[in-house]
Amino acid sequence: MKIKNLLLDMGGVILDVDYTKIIAAFEKFGIDARTLYTQSEQLPFIDDFEEGKITPAQFRDEVRKTIQKNLSNNDIDTVWNSMVESPRVKDIKLLSELRNKYEKIFLFSNTNDIHIDLVKKMFAKEMGFDVFSTLFDKAYLSNEIHVRKPHKESFLWVLNDAKIKAEETLFIDDTIKNIQGAEQAGLNTYLLEKPQTLTDLHNKKII
Repeated sequence: MKIKNLLLDMGGVILDVDYTKIIAAFEKFGIDARTLYTQSEQLPFIDDFEEGKITPAQFRDEVRKTIQKNLSNNDIDTVWNSMVESPRVKDIKLLSELRNKYEKIFLFSNTNDIHIDLVKKMFAKEMGFDVFSTLFDKAYLSNEIHVRKPHKESFLWVLNDAKIKAEETLFIDDTIKNIQGAEQAGLNTYLLEKPQTLTDLHNKKII
C-alpha cells in the first residue's frame, strides 16, 4: 500500500540531542546519574513528567529526592536541558519539500514542559517561524496528549486523532523501542541511526 503520511520523532530526527550530556552535567555537581536517565531507560517519575502527570516543580523535587542534593531550580533545568543541542536546519527545511509528496506530516515526540519550552525558542530563533504549526499538520507532544512512546496504545491514539491509517503511514524514530511499539500498532517504520539524517533518506528516495 502506498505511503501517504509521515510521522516523525523530534529528538534525533529534526533536533540534535545527546542523552549522555545529562550524565556529564550531573557529574559536575558530584552526582552519578547513570541510573536516572538514558535514551532507553529512565525512572518512573520522568515518564510521568513526559506524560504531563506532574508539574515542573514536582519533577524538580523528585530529582532532588533521587540525587539527594538540594540543587536549585535553575541548576536542575540547566542539567536537564543539557541534552538538547541544536535544530537540524537542513532537515527541517526539507519538510517543506516533503509536504508536496505526502498528504500529511505529523510529529510525535516524548517531551516535557522544561524541554519543549527551550526547543520552541531554539526553533523560532533558528528558523524564524513556528516549526510545529507551519510544517506539521499537527504536533503530538507527550506532555500535552498524556501518552508516550513506546506504548502501542500511544500510537493508536495518535493514528485515531490524526485520522490516518497505520498501513499508509511511515514512522521515523531514532530509538528501537519506539520503532517496536509503532510496529505493534501496524505502522511502517524506519530506525534513523547516527549518522543518518532525513536528508540522507530523501537522497536515497526512502522518503
